Amino acid sequence: MNDVFINHYAIKIMMSLPDFKEKQILFISTKESDINKVKFSNDNICFTIDEQIENQISCHKIFAVFIIGECSLTTVFIRNCRKYGISIFLMNRNFQTYANIISKAEGNYLIRQKQYFASEKNNLVSAQKLVCNKIQNQIHLLKTSKLETQTLFDLQQKTKEVSSFNDLLGTEGAASKLFFKSYFAKIGWYRRLPQTKIDITNLLMDIGYTFLFNFIDGMIGIYGLDSYIGFYHKLFFQRKSLSCDLMEPFRCIIDKQILKSYNLQQINEKDFKVVKGNYRMDTKSRDKYLEIFAIAIMDSKKDIFCYVRDYYYHIMNGADFPIFKIK
Repeated sequence: MNDVFINHYAIKIMMSLPDFKEKQILFISTKESDINKVKFSNDNICFTIDEQIENQISCHKIFAVFIIGECSLTTVFIRNCRKYGISIFLMNRNFQTYANIISKAEGNYLIRQKQYFASEKNNLVSAQKLVCNKIQNQIHLLKTSKLETQTLFDLQQKTKEVSSFNDLLGTEGAASKLFFKSYFAKIGWYRRLPQTKIDITNLLMDIGYTFLFNFIDGMIGIYGLDSYIGFYHKLFFQRKSLSCDLMEPFRCIIDKQILKSYNLQQINEKDFKVVKGNYRMDTKSRDKYLEIFAIAIMDSKKDIFCYVRDYYYHIMNGADFPIFKIK
């Protein structure tokens, strides 16, 4: 992995999957006071500050670009990203994605037909396997921390016996509640409250899960799968249900990294501030946490790629449902 730091800017470049050979993931973090622009020049992606090129990298090496903060994008840049299969994710300074341009295999109508005509019975079976896999990874993390796992194991077995999505949702919720309470007990865990930013840990989970979701969403686009058609998360307006589905077994990557970062004292309360009862990350600390989560996800990049690939084969020709085992 190569990290390129430009004064207070950070362009984080990480090697992507072996299947992409030299492909990389590019993170660009900007500062409010300057005029930032990303453009193409001679087949290079160029990052400029006040019209001066600060860094550039060959477009042939990039799989996706994450831009955090305000930045101008040229039409030539957008057109060439689509030409070279590069996905673009635009995020605000709180790491929330507000827009994206995904590189997709849009003409793969066969895989979409398979998705659209999947039976409700098969959807439940797939959802059971997904949740079972997620809980298995939670059990693994508890074991590595020498914590009790029997109750969680019983809930995992229960996922194989449920007869409805509501029962499965209830079982998954009970398992996650138990897992969080046990796994994060030493850091004063309260409870999981998505998007509320009620404490530092919930804020970090939101950020880490957002990066994970976008990475998986980009992978899904490669195969022409419809990210809005899920099998566990039901159809909902503008929700990418399949991306929500396939990230479930991988959430443990973020959970593991958060506890690890606490243990390594990488997480500092001084890096955050409270605004109207919600925790916010200090701008100066943003790049540190960006790097923490980027490294965690990229360490599992091969597993994520293989999982999405195997899901494609599962839908396309009935191959076994994929499994991810955290190390």
